[in-house]
Amino acid sequence: MNWLSLLGSMEGAVAQGLFYAVFALGVYITYKILDVADLTVDGSIVTGGAVAAVCIANGMNAVLAVFLAFLAGLVAGAITGFFHLTLGIPAILAGILTQLSLFSINLSIMGGPNAKVSSREYDVIVKLSNNTQSMIVGLVFVVVAIAFLYWFFGTEFGSSLRATGANPNMSRAQGINTNFTTLFGLMLSNGFVAMAGGLFAQYNGNSDINFGRGAIVIGLASVIIGSVLCDALFKKGANFAVKLAFVVVGAIIYQMVTALIIQVGLPTDYLKLFSALLVALFLAMPYLKGKYFSHVKGKGGNGHA
Repeated sequence: MNWLSLLGSMEGAVAQGLFYAVFALGVYITYKILDVADLTVDGSIVTGGAVAAVCIANGMNAVLAVFLAFLAGLVAGAITGFFHLTLGIPAILAGILTQLSLFSINLSIMGGPNAKVSSREYDVIVKLSNNTQSMIVGLVFVVVAIAFLYWFFGTEFGSSLRATGANPNMSRAQGINTNFTTLFGLMLSNGFVAMAGGLFAQYNGNSDINFGRGAIVIGLASVIIGSVLCDALFKKGANFAVKLAFVVVGAIIYQMVTALIIQVGLPTDYLKLFSALLVALFLAMPYLKGKYFSHVKGKGGNGHA
């Protein structure tokens, strides 16, 4: 193994991990807070990249382009919300329908299967050739995102959104418009996802129609890895900001492990399989841990008897 090559790949993995952390924070909103399975993200991350790439190619400031990508994500989430809340389509199917629709929309935005935004031609804020700058910018976006979410979910409306995910029936009984809070949650989630897409388009030098394929797995892996580590380290429960921070840690760990596997020679064709197995492992850990310890406790109790 070439250790210098490994070190360089880890630097890139951290940068990409920070971009995926923004994506994972969006997934966290639907998966952990709203308790909604939203598959829109596989399409909205490409929408964000497409919007940002086209805007930058037409002379727009790169930061403003990422903001417009965020707005495009809000629209994508609203479409899913319309399918789910107005037409009564189950959330998971509504997300699939939106994702399918976005494939055609993304092609239209880019004018083809991809849109180039090379750092050699355009003034971008993150780029593959400068991972140090990319890490700094990624960290800024992550810190701002966590600060915003921590503030927002501490407001009355943010608390209503959390209550909707925890117990929608009780929330409705308390006068909360759960349809509106769910809609807003879907929009906010996909806004962050599309923002990540805008960063990735600049980092990779292009936005590709197939980039988002299977992205939900990476987002879930980041959320689950972070949640498992947070629960293991904070037995009595962690502050909400700490939970969000561990989502970032989970995203970085996932990317670093992926980079390590590539460096040891695993064919990239197996990366999706690895992703699925890693998510399955971390999803199963709480169950397996509970089953194991309950078994040990049971044996201990019998021994004392």
